[in-house]
Amino acid sequence: MTQAGWQELRFATTPELVEALENWLIQNGALAVTLEDAADEPLLEPGPGETPLWQAIELVALFEQALDLEPLIAMLPPHLSGPTIPKLEAVPDRDWERVWMDEFKPMKLGRRLWICPSWCEPPDPAAVNINLDPGLAFGTGTHPTTALCLGQLDDWVRPGMTVVDYGCGSGILAIAALKLGAARALGVDNDPQAITATTENRLRNDVPAEALDVCLPPEVAAYGLQGRVDLVVANILAGPLSELAPTLVDLLRPGGQLVLAGLLTEQAPALIDAYAPDVSLSVAGEQAGWAMLAGSRQSGSVPG
Repeated sequence: MTQAGWQELRFATTPELVEALENWLIQNGALAVTLEDAADEPLLEPGPGETPLWQAIELVALFEQALDLEPLIAMLPPHLSGPTIPKLEAVPDRDWERVWMDEFKPMKLGRRLWICPSWCEPPDPAAVNINLDPGLAFGTGTHPTTALCLGQLDDWVRPGMTVVDYGCGSGILAIAALKLGAARALGVDNDPQAITATTENRLRNDVPAEALDVCLPPEVAAYGLQGRVDLVVANILAGPLSELAPTLVDLLRPGGQLVLAGLLTEQAPALIDAYAPDVSLSVAGEQAGWAMLAGSRQSGSVPG
């Protein structure tokens, strides 16, 4: 085995075996171990301290090309082997940075919005272009829930609006709202990594500091926005969205608009009930099993 490249072992496994199998492979020469979904099962952004896994997992271990893996396969402990024999595959040498970059192209979302990686020229310089690279924080426009929210913002944002992006991740929704004409946005997230990512993306997109603030949830009250926000968008998870109903509703002015995403289609009815009667929500979009809800705070609803 003299050709350049690597080789990988692919294991069909379960969440219970992942940690032990990963440790054993690293101890026996694996350079890296990654996990992939083996059954097309949705896996949402984890909450703080959570590490959710698919029920059917394909674990991929990367090794040097020169290493003979047949003896390693033979000595794999039976309790770690899983239901099938691991598959050995060659991985040719490639320009992996270029491969990664080629996976991310400019995307048009809504009528006016383009999401453009920094290494690509905007296809339409006259459009509303957001410079956003894939990163550690959730939200690059590639996930259906983010795409649905961006399309709704394109329809709903009007000049001068005040917008709150609750669970801001990369800050993509807050930045999009500002580029679409909003006057002020507040990004909120419980992950300090998201605070950093939103700030970096604000700078990358030449958004003035006075237009976009970002904070942790306990700091929201200090901004004095209760009952004054024109549009709240929250792309999180169904459970947290239900728990946050009083918080999000109280931010909205009467007549203010609410957009919720991060829920599966079958979770929509329960979430609609959680916000009634203060906000009349309905399914405003669906994509790949995901739903987005949108509606307005009732005019007679008094801020708490």
